[in-house]
Amino acid sequence: MINRRHFSVAAGAAALGGFHIARAQSETPIVLGQSAPFSGPAAQLGIQFYQGAKLFLDQYNATPGHRDVQIKFLDDGYEPDRCVANTRKLIDEEAFALFGYIGTPTSLAALPLAVGAKIPFIAPFTGAMALREPFHRNVFHLRASYNDETALIVKQLTHLGLKKIAVFYQNDAYGKAGLDGTTLALSQLDLKPAALATVERNSVDVAAAVKTIVAAKPDAVVQVSAYKSCAAFIREARKAGYGGTFYNVSFVGTQALADELGKDGAGVVVTQVVPSPYYAANGITREFNDAVKKSGGATKANFSSMEGYLAAKVLTEGLRRAPGKLTRDGLIAGLESIDRQQFGGFEVSFSPRNHVASKFVELSMITGDGRIRT
Repeated sequence: MINRRHFSVAAGAAALGGFHIARAQSETPIVLGQSAPFSGPAAQLGIQFYQGAKLFLDQYNATPGHRDVQIKFLDDGYEPDRCVANTRKLIDEEAFALFGYIGTPTSLAALPLAVGAKIPFIAPFTGAMALREPFHRNVFHLRASYNDETALIVKQLTHLGLKKIAVFYQNDAYGKAGLDGTTLALSQLDLKPAALATVERNSVDVAAAVKTIVAAKPDAVVQVSAYKSCAAFIREARKAGYGGTFYNVSFVGTQALADELGKDGAGVVVTQVVPSPYYAANGITREFNDAVKKSGGATKANFSSMEGYLAAKVLTEGLRRAPGKLTRDGLIAGLESIDRQQFGGFEVSFSPRNHVASKFVELSMITGDGRIRT
């Protein structure tokens, strides 16, 4: 088990500078374009995912026999308009692929540009169905969907006899995706949400939401928002006397939420879509933590950095499998040829008609001392 670690945005920004000094083995490295929040209330998600991806790519680039792969990152602050501008810039500057976009509203804003340019759009950090349906040949997902995550939450709660379930969600495409998944799972049991309340993106103004949900006296609250607003809701709901449980989908960023809540995080549950970075029985966990140790503290082990590490690992496997001279179509073909391949215990399957690598979902819980148990 690994203790909670504090990681400031300033420290994260300093760590990101490593991109500019990565050792190149080729005069023409493969450049992945990433638009993500590196500032603002969702910054930890962008920082942690990037650090995990870079951790893997630093190792990959140090191995002879292939072209370097580098990430060019741009900060969008988790705002769709900025993400669109960043995406246009990355496409204009001929990024080979778009990679590791963070969030539903931003990824959805970038999607038409990626589809129009026929540029691979790989491993967005979102489980929204709107990015999966309709199917796009150039879009590949590493993680399970929010429908998968919320189905597990509802199954767990109802198994415990808790059927009065409220939903606190972000008032945008991300929150709506999580609400839809929760509502679908409840409807299959002839249930409906006990109460609904929203918060605006990049806001922690949760007073009205707390009043609405606490008044309904639900057994549990499913949260579909960013870590700062979810933490604010949990603290204020408990101050208002609410004694139920809180369940979050993976996008919240488990370590970021634990850091925000401190001792107030005790008992908060989060779904996970990648193996635990704290459970050494998994081969990918041992590999990841060995790389973290070798980084000398530049990367912290958490679920978001683990997802970045795995995403980069899967992408380079697609590059390895690409036929002939490397092209974007070749990368797509290479990824589509990955079938039931084990990445240290995390199974990945793609095909020409399936671009969702995994439906892996499990539950974790934050403890009072900031640890995360699965």
